[in-house]
Amino acid sequence: MNRIDRVTAILIQLQSRKVVRAQDIADRFGISLRTVYRDIRTLEEAGVPVIGESGIGYSLMEGYRLPPVMFSREEATAFLTAEKLMEKFGDQTTDKSYKSAMFKVRAVLRSSEKNMLEAMEEHIQVLQYSSPFQEDSVNNTLQPLLKSISEKDVMHIRYAAFHSDEITERNIEPIGIFFSGGYWHTIGYCRLRNDYRDFRADRILEMHSTGEKFDKIHPSLKSYLDQVAQKQSLEKIVIQVTRTTARYLQNSKYFFGFVSEKPFKEMIEMTFLCFSRESFIRWYLMIADDSRIVSPDSLSVILKEHIQKISNQIF
Repeated sequence: MNRIDRVTAILIQLQSRKVVRAQDIADRFGISLRTVYRDIRTLEEAGVPVIGESGIGYSLMEGYRLPPVMFSREEATAFLTAEKLMEKFGDQTTDKSYKSAMFKVRAVLRSSEKNMLEAMEEHIQVLQYSSPFQEDSVNNTLQPLLKSISEKDVMHIRYAAFHSDEITERNIEPIGIFFSGGYWHTIGYCRLRNDYRDFRADRILEMHSTGEKFDKIHPSLKSYLDQVAQKQSLEKIVIQVTRTTARYLQNSKYFFGFVSEKPFKEMIEMTFLCFSRESFIRWYLMIADDSRIVSPDSLSVILKEHIQKISNQIF
């Protein structure tokens, strides 16, 4: 990227956030802090009202805005790709909002880029074999949850637990949402349990704001998940898999704590840090005929017990 394009991109970045740290700019463009300072001076000399505070970062004077930006072809196709993902993995309300935003993006594109996107529509597909929402769920939980997080609204929910048929009603203070294991989740402080809980979004049967604001200071979602990971006991598991079978594990292995792999004779040796032996062994059964357990020995015992149960049911 040449310097003129970089300086323009920095100006757009400054518009995207209230405060932008110099280190964030340096990391984004792979430049030194000295170069960042020089680029900021260039913007100031061009009349851009940049406000800089030592140790905090840069911001633009309130009210300053660029005229409508133009997107490159690469940026436009990235938006189109994201739209395809949102259609499959967002809820109905979020998908509708994203489509509305895409109309605004397309509106500022040049004619050539508009034609290019229309031509690319049928060349980008997302194949979805499972839905992040159950059919009987409200399927419109993400936007209310995000609004609640932003505005600190206490939400009342009816929730169907995963491990039982129990349906409970509770008030929660959501702190974040994340996508994992094929489903959307929200972490919220549950006033019924007086603790943080993980709620699967598709199992929220009903939800509405109580009209009450919460003032409890909660950790960020990232901080909370990091704390949970540190508290949970992870067990190291090592297996060896034939090279042919290893090719088919590229996606599923990450659900079971995959850490690394290395060649070992005619096999591939894989290392996992796993929360549950039981869940790991059930996955491992699918590839057991083309692999072997290296450690721990106790996992081999569990495997034999499962195989014996299967044998008893068959014969």
